[in-house]
Parts: sequence; C-alpha cells; structure tokens
Amino acid sequence: MRAVGVYDAKTRFTKLLDDVEQGEVITITRHGKPVAKLVPVEQPRMSVAEAIAGIRANRKGSRLDGLKIKDLINEGRP
Repeated sequence: MRAVGVYDAKTRFTKLLDDVEQGEVITITRHGKPVAKLVPVEQPRMSVAEAIAGIRANRKGSRLDGLKIKDLINEGRP
C-alpha cells in the first residue's frame, strides 16, 4: 500500500487507476493525513444461471459411448 498526496492524485489519477486495476491499494492523503483509499473492485461472481449454462455447454459433445452410469458405478469407476 502506498500513500499519495491530493495534488499528486489529481495530476496522476489515470496512472493511479491503472495501478489499482493491477491490485495495488493507494491511500490519498491531505497534509500527511489519510483521507481516502483507492482499492480494486471485486469482480462479481458468476450467477447460478451462468454456471448452469457453462456446464451444459461443456457437456455437449461429451458421450459415454453407449455406457450407462449404473454400469460404470458397478464396475467401480467414479
């Protein structure tokens, strides 16, 4: 974590945002006292619907070549 004065933050804001986007946390100070913190935004998690759609998309094209799940279980395969 690094500290940057208000004036520097104002003049180099785009560069600071690039640094934050890379995961850095930056504290903005006024007269040496912390007044704000720039932190990366957490990426939203995948929704349930998106996860299900992804599983279905990955499942297409997969096949068991005529084998049944019960047969595989009975043979001791997962």
